[in-house]
Amino acid sequence: MKRLAILLVLAIVVAPAMLLAEPWQATLDANLMATQNAYSNSWTGGEAGALSWVTNWNFIAQRQFNARWNSKNTFKLAFGQTHSQEQESKRWMKPVKSTDLIDAESLWRMTLGLFVDPFAAVRQESQFLDASQPDNIRYGNPLKFTESLGAAKSLFKEKDRELTFRLGAAFHQQMDKGVIIDAAGTKKDFTSNSGGAEFVTDYKTPVGSDKISFASKMTVYKAVFNSKKDELAGLPNQNYWKQSDLGLENTLVANISKYLMVNLYLQMLYDKEVDPRARFKQTLSLGLTYAIK
Repeated sequence: MKRLAILLVLAIVVAPAMLLAEPWQATLDANLMATQNAYSNSWTGGEAGALSWVTNWNFIAQRQFNARWNSKNTFKLAFGQTHSQEQESKRWMKPVKSTDLIDAESLWRMTLGLFVDPFAAVRQESQFLDASQPDNIRYGNPLKFTESLGAAKSLFKEKDRELTFRLGAAFHQQMDKGVIIDAAGTKKDFTSNSGGAEFVTDYKTPVGSDKISFASKMTVYKAVFNSKKDELAGLPNQNYWKQSDLGLENTLVANISKYLMVNLYLQMLYDKEVDPRARFKQTLSLGLTYAIK
């Protein structure tokens, strides 16, 4: 109900601006990468076949409704699996997930011509398939919602180059549904709420030519309150939620031809509540691509 009320208020405030809106500016980048090899059960030498595939979809829609209202909506979807043969029998085993992401954000800015622009944003993060408990597969889980508001500043904004900073208050809601908590298979939903300050940087630029592009996003979040504070009191991890969270994504894309591309993706996450160590992910792929500009 709280989110519905916020959306209703935004709709009432923004509706008059839509009457004088400029057309939507939309871009879509989609790609599919796959590698495959297989062996018969008469093959000797210990080799085993594998099939790996991953698809990425990045969609951005922007619109300047009038001189004061700007909207930017970003959708990132990714999913991939690896299928492997058993070494001795060459029987294909159950696929293992290699990539999984659902990330949607809607950002509203008041472009008043000031040094900074007031903004409000809503973001949802999840995944298609939660296999953290192999005997308890869940879909669209876990869920993380972020509502933020504050000030934004674009140092430069061109057709293919942009650098934007955002600083403001942020509120997080996290939900982990249907978690098995005992041997009897009892399931329980876990939720938590927190609030604090968030700093976000978005950067994109061509590299050398229009066939190579680089994009980077950094998010730093510092919580000042957490709904689980009392439950964690006295435990070794009671103060982990106070540590700043860091997320960094870097993507380098080289278009070899109209439908062929190379993609290098690097991600670093640090959230002490999840793991005291930083988590890293790297993907290098060659595959088919399709873009709408």
